[in-house]
Amino acid sequence: MSLFGKVKNTIGLLKSVDLEALNKLSQKVDLSKVMSAVGNLDDRQLQGLMKMLNSQAKKGQHKLPPIDGDFYNLAQKLTPEEREIQMKMRNFMEDEVKPIANDFWNRAEFPHEIIPKFAELNLAGIAYKGYGCPGQSFLLEGILAMELARVDVSISTFFGVHSGLAMGSIYLCGSEEQKQEWLPKMQKFEKIGAFGLTEPEVGSGAAGGLGTSCKKVGDEWILNGEKKWIGNATFSDITIIWARDEDSGSVKGFIVRKENPGFHAEKMKDKMALRTVQNALITLTDCRVPESDRLQNANSFKDTAKVLQMTRASVAWQAVGCARGAYEAALKYTKKREQFGRPIASFQLIQNHLVEMISNLTAMQTLCFRLSEMQDGGQLTDEHASLAKVFCSMRTRDVVSRAREVMGGNGILLEYDVARFVADAEAIYSYEGTKEINSLIVGRAITGYSAFVS
Repeated sequence: MSLFGKVKNTIGLLKSVDLEALNKLSQKVDLSKVMSAVGNLDDRQLQGLMKMLNSQAKKGQHKLPPIDGDFYNLAQKLTPEEREIQMKMRNFMEDEVKPIANDFWNRAEFPHEIIPKFAELNLAGIAYKGYGCPGQSFLLEGILAMELARVDVSISTFFGVHSGLAMGSIYLCGSEEQKQEWLPKMQKFEKIGAFGLTEPEVGSGAAGGLGTSCKKVGDEWILNGEKKWIGNATFSDITIIWARDEDSGSVKGFIVRKENPGFHAEKMKDKMALRTVQNALITLTDCRVPESDRLQNANSFKDTAKVLQMTRASVAWQAVGCARGAYEAALKYTKKREQFGRPIASFQLIQNHLVEMISNLTAMQTLCFRLSEMQDGGQLTDEHASLAKVFCSMRTRDVVSRAREVMGGNGILLEYDVARFVADAEAIYSYEGTKEINSLIVGRAITGYSAFVS
């Protein structure tokens, strides 16, 4: 190609360039030298230059797909009202919680200022009927648990303990008077609840081995014992305490107020997960509780189990949220992070990790979606809830591990968000029934044989 032809082609290319952009370019480089250098290129070099320029132009025009963990678009199955509520919670978590999540997690402190803002959402006790509660579906309750955990598993746990375990105990096991007294206040976050079942020496064996005792003396009950890992209990107004009756041997539930004589809650320290959650070691020393604060419809551990069954589905959804938050953070990172002149999202091995993550996440979401449909239809059993808890907590571990891996060294820094999900996934794996206990519940259902130690 002649020099005239080369310059003509170059001029044609420059004509397509925005004049303002060209002016900015002239401030950075000597365009006359650039023109001179182009004139000295041979045909092969010029073709390479044109190829590179065309490639850069196409790269700028390439539209990347949105970052969305709902690969099978399950959101389409929600009603417009449900979708609106979902997005209300998502926006709240993105705007109010995400900017402060890492700081409070790192300091192991709770952001009490968000509690009034939670009240404004009007979403506590969302699946309960009456008592100021919204009366929505358990499916929507699960979706909200996912949205909470998608940003911060600690805040999801705070909400789940208050709205699920504490309110749920009163909703399922309380008298009508107790429901009227507590549920409207708790729905508005005017009173905060906690749930005390686990003990220092009793976790999985709570059904038959509770060490905390209760004994009726006149019109009062005297409670003695300890509870451990009790979320919200350092600042809750009431804690649902489960204890074994010294006379009958049956398990009973009590609404224990923070001011009750003999009740003491001490913050647990040095946790590696759910650091924002204020877990407490509760000591009950001749703690006096009036008969009016005994849950009137809680007379055996079967009643306690009803509460756990109802909330276990939400914990499975919580695992989905943890995995989704990690996946979306990792995907966003891989699109921005460049190595060897390209975004790492364009590399085969990175894409393989991302596909493994979205595969697990999609399986978890569809399983939980069906689980919640069964719960709304009155078909939920212990084994159904246990299978979801087993599968989702295991798969979440895998997802967060891969999310951390694609981010390299940055994956262990809080500022990139994934490190918090990696740690919090370990807590989800253990609470609301370990993998082993939930596996035995499912195993008993599918084989007909109980492998529990008797």
